[in-house]
Amino acid sequence: MNNDLGLEQQGQNGIAESPSFYFLDRRNIPEHVAIIMDGNGRWAEKRSLPRIEGHKEGLNAAKEVVQTALEVGIHYLTLYVFSIDNWKRPYYEIKALMEMFEDFLSKNEKELVERGIKLLTIGRRSDLPRGLQKQLLSICKKTESNFKLILTLALSYGSRLDIINGVKEIVKKALLGQIKISDIDEKLFKSHLSTSFSPDPDLLIRTSGEMRLSNFLLWESSYTEFYFTNTYWPDFRKKEFLEALCNFSKRQRRFGQIFAKN
Repeated sequence: MNNDLGLEQQGQNGIAESPSFYFLDRRNIPEHVAIIMDGNGRWAEKRSLPRIEGHKEGLNAAKEVVQTALEVGIHYLTLYVFSIDNWKRPYYEIKALMEMFEDFLSKNEKELVERGIKLLTIGRRSDLPRGLQKQLLSICKKTESNFKLILTLALSYGSRLDIINGVKEIVKKALLGQIKISDIDEKLFKSHLSTSFSPDPDLLIRTSGEMRLSNFLLWESSYTEFYFTNTYWPDFRKKEFLEALCNFSKRQRRFGQIFAKN
């Protein structure tokens, strides 16, 4: 196997010679990976640093994960950047985070365009500072024809609200006679979610040791494989991401079916 992904040479039985890595089966790369990027604040506190330093390092981790996703051939990557509930945090932390995010996008806009990454957002973008809204709209427009990687940022996002909004749209169309009750099925419902442009996640990763979805892609994760790690997000880099992908590649997804043993 080529070492350009940072993996060691494959040993016997498909196990890498280095104990840190497993053989990444290129035939079983997830098409869509979703990540709950958790642990920035605790990473900083553990080092006696301000929490905002954890967010800053978390952005660097996100960039490395995006680059790795491009390398291995993942087509969709959805990052849980900021939830609706995160607005409950201290004002100074939110303000610093938004300014930092805006600066980060400015510095990396050119790379997004040149490397074939299409940027999209889900969530209530209207909640964000106007400058950040304008910037996101501009980058989304500039990258709309890219196709190598669809990078979706969940900003001021909550899955329950997204589901409710979808229900409202369906009810509205039904009342107007545009659809019949008998037309409503999973496919139609999915088309009314903000994530309708992407397939459901094959793999959902959560860092920092927490084991919950936290109102993220609840409908879309019905058959998603979960991967939980104790690693704080700022420390989740290429090596850790590849380990998660290797773990996924060894799983047999059944989707409710029973497969015969060989």
